[in-house]
Amino acid sequence: MRFGLDVPTTGEYGDARVLAQLAREAEESGWDGFFVWDVLPEGQPVIDPWIALTAIALQTSRIRIGLLVAPLARHRPYLVAQRLANLDQLSGGRVICTVGLGDGSETFAAFGEEGDMAVRARQLDEGLTILHGLWTEDRFSYSGEHYQLREVSLRPRPVQVPRIPLWVAGGWPYRAPFRRAARWDGVSFKSINAREQRWLSLDEFRSGVAYVRSQRTQSGPFEIVMSGETPRDRRQGSDIVTPFREAGATWWIEEGLGWSLEEYRERIQYGPPV
Repeated sequence: MRFGLDVPTTGEYGDARVLAQLAREAEESGWDGFFVWDVLPEGQPVIDPWIALTAIALQTSRIRIGLLVAPLARHRPYLVAQRLANLDQLSGGRVICTVGLGDGSETFAAFGEEGDMAVRARQLDEGLTILHGLWTEDRFSYSGEHYQLREVSLRPRPVQVPRIPLWVAGGWPYRAPFRRAARWDGVSFKSINAREQRWLSLDEFRSGVAYVRSQRTQSGPFEIVMSGETPRDRRQGSDIVTPFREAGATWWIEEGLGWSLEEYRERIQYGPPV
């Protein structure tokens, strides 16, 4: 199992220099991944994730970096492909991208973005196809409901071959995101039951793992990512994490939601739960 961090980009965290320093401390403390938010401003400071990730890439050398979660429907997918390829080059092949529909339809609508989840889902599927095509084909064309590309090429390509890993975020028990994830490189479970708004139980996680595996039609590596919170005490942390690892989780992502910067920095410096 690998261990990552889900790091805010708002409020105290809304400074690329702060996040780059935090990422360097995380790398020194033994964490395997440092993933930042991609959110719209809602009355508080927020740092653009692309600027933050550039600073993070320059201040680290080993830790995996990326977005958690990128709402692909409100981005031009060909620009996302270019930016992530550039980041992969800059970081020496350390980028992971997690995508999803994004939260808060009202916030999306306030900025003139698509608020309908069904439409955003179709945009997301088209966007994923475009990322894959631009990263793997010399000349790529696409004609869909929302995007059209004609004989375009992307240079430089990502360092990683065949491409940057794509994970899909999903809130169990909603199954559509898990069917989507099964077509790509990994699924990132939200830490709460999306329907009942409570912590996801171990049995529910097992059900989600079984479902996404049943939807896989290809072989190859597939990451199963679980998120949550663990205390500083490593024995207690291990007691929380180990059952999820035994149930199939390959990553544990420590959440920073609700933590002050100094509280989260202290947790990060203490290291992974096992």
